[in-house]
Amino acid sequence: MTEMNIQSTKVIDSSDEISLIDLLIVLAKNKWLIVKSTALFGIAAIAYALLATPIFEAETTILPPQQQSGASTMLASLGGLGALAGGAGAIKNPNDIYIGMMGSRAVQEPLVKQFNLKKYYDSETSSGALKTLEASTTISSGKDGLISIKVYDKDPKRAADLANAYVVELRSLSGHLAVGEAAQRRQLFEVQLAKVKKHLTDAEVALKKEQEKTGFFTLEASGKATMEALVELRAQMAARQVQLSAMSAVVTEDNPEYKRIKAEIAALQAQLFLINKGSTDEDVLVSKAKVPEAGLEFIRKLRDVKYQEMLFELMAKQLEMARLDEAKEGANIQVLDAATPPDNKLKPKRGLIVLLGLFAGGFLGILLSFIREALQNTAQNAENAARINELKQYLKGQK
Repeated sequence: MTEMNIQSTKVIDSSDEISLIDLLIVLAKNKWLIVKSTALFGIAAIAYALLATPIFEAETTILPPQQQSGASTMLASLGGLGALAGGAGAIKNPNDIYIGMMGSRAVQEPLVKQFNLKKYYDSETSSGALKTLEASTTISSGKDGLISIKVYDKDPKRAADLANAYVVELRSLSGHLAVGEAAQRRQLFEVQLAKVKKHLTDAEVALKKEQEKTGFFTLEASGKATMEALVELRAQMAARQVQLSAMSAVVTEDNPEYKRIKAEIAALQAQLFLINKGSTDEDVLVSKAKVPEAGLEFIRKLRDVKYQEMLFELMAKQLEMARLDEAKEGANIQVLDAATPPDNKLKPKRGLIVLLGLFAGGFLGILLSFIREALQNTAQNAENAARINELKQYLKGQK
């Protein structure tokens, strides 16, 4: 058995050796075919590398602004209420927002007009120029929080100018959007403040008439403290309701800040219930103030005035914060590295192109060599040769 295994191994080794020799013979027989194919592809690769238009890459790196209200000092001074105005800011990843803005038509259309890209890209339509510009631009965000803007162009100066122009248009658009968002809040508070101001004026007029009608009443310390507590709770609840209305335009009810404000309103309502103990504000005030029945209407009018005064103060602060946001937000985009005309082209990589061309030509030459050898071996077989002749006759129409 051992001798048989040794003999079998020798046969296999001999077969492998013959197969390898056959392969080398095929390559040697067709060496000129391989050389010609390699040379042809190499020359074509060299010609392409020399004639291809060079492309340059220009890059600008920016630091997007932090999502913080421009009136952060005033917000902090208001405590929980102040967090409402700034709470809607951190809704999304700011980098994703700015990347999306730079990929929008609002940013790219001004670039097409400014650099006359429709003519430069030889595009018949503005949409075609926009697509070419988009394909020539790469905007990405790194783990370090920076945004990279890369523009590819055959003109190095134009590539740098376009990359820097993206930042200019982004600042313009972000400023416009920030102003637009802050302006919506400002308009909301202006409307609410105007209403509160009118209600305050009406309440003061009504209080003055009541004083002229019934005379003046002096509230005791307990009654005054109770009134102030009730008025503050009512005003805080009203202010928070307005803030929820402002937030609902930019966040959903699942937003943590939105939920927190709703919880604060519920807490204020619970405090109000504890003070009233199920009674109305008027009943509590009358019992605490210890005034005659004739003074009940006076207490009501005085309460309305105090309530409108406190609400007016809260709305005025919110309006001032919205105005500061409108003036300051959207201009904090900082450029870390401005694009400059690159010295070295990005592509074509001539050396790599030539190597790939030589490799492709050599591979094709080897493949053709084995195909040629296979056809020759097939033609040497008499039966196959007859079949090939028959096929040729059919192709020539002789049969």
